[in-house]
Amino acid sequence: MIIIKEAATQKDLKAFVKFPFKLYKNSKYWVPPIIKQELETFNKDKNPIFNDAEARFFLAYKSGEIVGRIAAIANWLEIDKQGIKKMRFGWFDFIDDLEVSKALLETVENIGREHQLSYTEGPVGFSNLDKVGVMTEGFHHLATMITWYNHDYYVEHYKNRGYKIEKEYAESSFPFENVKPEFFKKAQELIKRRYKLKALKFTKTEEVMPYVDQMFDLFNESYASLSSFVEITDIQKEYFKKKFISFINPEYIKFVVDEHEKLIGFAIVMPRFAEALQKTNGKLFPIGFTHILKAKRNSKEVIFYLIGIHPDYQNKGVHAVIFNEYYETFKEKGITTCYRTPELEDNLAIKKIWKHFDPKIYARRKTFVKDL
Repeated sequence: MIIIKEAATQKDLKAFVKFPFKLYKNSKYWVPPIIKQELETFNKDKNPIFNDAEARFFLAYKSGEIVGRIAAIANWLEIDKQGIKKMRFGWFDFIDDLEVSKALLETVENIGREHQLSYTEGPVGFSNLDKVGVMTEGFHHLATMITWYNHDYYVEHYKNRGYKIEKEYAESSFPFENVKPEFFKKAQELIKRRYKLKALKFTKTEEVMPYVDQMFDLFNESYASLSSFVEITDIQKEYFKKKFISFINPEYIKFVVDEHEKLIGFAIVMPRFAEALQKTNGKLFPIGFTHILKAKRNSKEVIFYLIGIHPDYQNKGVHAVIFNEYYETFKEKGITTCYRTPELEDNLAIKKIWKHFDPKIYARRKTFVKDL
């Protein structure tokens, strides 16, 4: 018999966060989150997303043991402002038992009906800066800190409950040696002169901070046309500053401004923290933080986390300016491999940007939907 219990106390939420540590304890490819950060993500007093969203967290028990988890999320900006009647769900993990996944999904579906929503979609997070998609290919590749990993049986559980594919994402990588500066070196000089642009270089995090609000505004503008987009609010900007910026090497943040110092292009690259996070096993103290700092300083693999160009400058080659900056930085640091975060398969513009680097897809993931 499957019992579903809402994770309402701090103890329950900690059990919710720690369940995957048991589920994937024998996996070489799963990358654990930082437990403290996950708990803060779910803390209504610390995460400002709860000003515009609500979430409930559920655990599935069988014979007294936790065997699954799921988060039911209603993003009211999406529902009320955009008119998208979607019941989101994420952080969905379970043993290979159809009764377990069924009970968890039914819990989310019932909440969606209570809110008079039209359909459920997942796995997704609260916003576009959260993890997305269930992995459908690439199970023998090391995951990243910004994606969910899952067992290969997950997809059959979605299908068993009548879920259909909604969005498809691909993850790819390319060796740095694929980057040929002749594709952008001359072009970026011409583009800077033509549009009176300049690239900003940073060596300290405090140098980045005056531009971060502009970056989030530009993020909202440049990603607004994507089907999955929900804007980042002002209060969320402050939260993400504290959550992400300290993890990022300032020299891996590239901004392009016009003659009036207005930000028109940005990109954020992060060291690949996967191996370091595996060593921490979810804990920064007493020595976990040293693994993170070591990876931040010495990792020869990087992840392109975000790249955005103002709509007025799209298709004008501004990405060439950004790539030129990264080329010089990566050459100096001896970077060997570049990874890209999950990108929508129908995002043709982003595919054009990367085509000269001959990226190879190593993993795919999907979100699934069901009408209520």
